[in-house]
Amino acid sequence: MRPEFENIPLQNTGERFEIEFNGSSAFIDYRQMGSQIALNHTESDLLIAGTGAAEAVVEKTLQYIEDHKKKALPFCPYIQSYIRKNPEWKRVVDERFHGYDQL
Repeated sequence: MRPEFENIPLQNTGERFEIEFNGSSAFIDYRQMGSQIALNHTESDLLIAGTGAAEAVVEKTLQYIEDHKKKALPFCPYIQSYIRKNPEWKRVVDERFHGYDQL
């Protein structure tokens, strides 16, 4: 994660994990089902595209999932790609997730 995002808090709205950066936001739409959190869609406002905000919200969300002893279901292709590039985060993915072996 780029240093400019380290101290930005992750906000949890109950439907989104979100960070705010320079007046814009990056977010992940999710759904919690018991001990699993389905990560469905990642997006950042166009004004902060390319800044690393989407990557930061993914990392902060995965850390949240780990801290709360939940398991991720990364349906979002961007999150799947992030986990492939950072395989240490595979530890928070539910092993029953279809596609787990491709991460």
